[in-house]
Amino acid sequence: MKRISKAYIYALCSVLLWSTVATAFKLGLQTLSPLYLILTASAFSLLTFFVVILFQGKIKELFTVTPAGLGKSALLGALNPFAYYLILFQAYSLLPAQVAQPLNMIWPIVLALLSAPLLKQKITARNLVAILISFVGVIFISSQGSLSGMANTDLTGALLAVGSSVIWALFWILSVLDKRDEIFKLFWNFAFGCIYLLVAAFLFTNFSWPDPKALPAAIYIGLFELGITYILWTKAMHLSENNAKTGNLIFLSPFLSLVFIHFILGETIYFTTFIGLAFIISGIWFQQKQKKLESDIASN
Repeated sequence: MKRISKAYIYALCSVLLWSTVATAFKLGLQTLSPLYLILTASAFSLLTFFVVILFQGKIKELFTVTPAGLGKSALLGALNPFAYYLILFQAYSLLPAQVAQPLNMIWPIVLALLSAPLLKQKITARNLVAILISFVGVIFISSQGSLSGMANTDLTGALLAVGSSVIWALFWILSVLDKRDEIFKLFWNFAFGCIYLLVAAFLFTNFSWPDPKALPAAIYIGLFELGITYILWTKAMHLSENNAKTGNLIFLSPFLSLVFIHFILGETIYFTTFIGLAFIISGIWFQQKQKKLESDIASN
């Protein structure tokens, strides 16, 4: 099989799996609090990363991590899975899945804003236009079918969904700057994340084992939101001859997600959700087009 064909297969598998997780979030939150859902899912993700490292024959390398590497993972693990998913799951507990999922998608726009102070990159006019386009999308999605629907949108939930994108963008920047092997980073990040989540569970709840009825959703999230799917996507990017084209497949995910949200959760999908998604994705695409132009200019 050609290298590029493999890249598209890995990418499409990732997109299909990621399109199901918004539904899994809502199902898991029916029986578990956000804290216990991410704690259980993270534990299974950590186990997944360990098994992958074991099959790769890299166990010795895993435990040769330096104090500096542990320090980086301690920080990254505090951002993801700890802070990011606690905030995101709280948003999902307050909002319909069709609202929470696309609001969280604006993280590439936030990434451009954070790159200015952290990576010393300029905010261009194109960035500002992209932000405006995506903001229009946020308004459409929050309207839930009509302007009067905005009164029914939980403001706290909407702010949390948008705010989670800030945490994710910050995590992405710091993770890119960390040049360690990806699978080792994931393992140690989640090891620290699990520790933080366990401490939070002991300090702020009457600690108890999760309801067995909730385990299927938590395991699914751990495997296909936090674990295997990320590995598949990374593999697709490594095999791809054009990361921009392969990466664009991710825009299929939110639309496919609406299918699962409608038929499994039974949510009525508002026409404004589609319009809002179109605006958000247009804003992201408009911004990424600038990066491609800059890359082409640099290569010439």
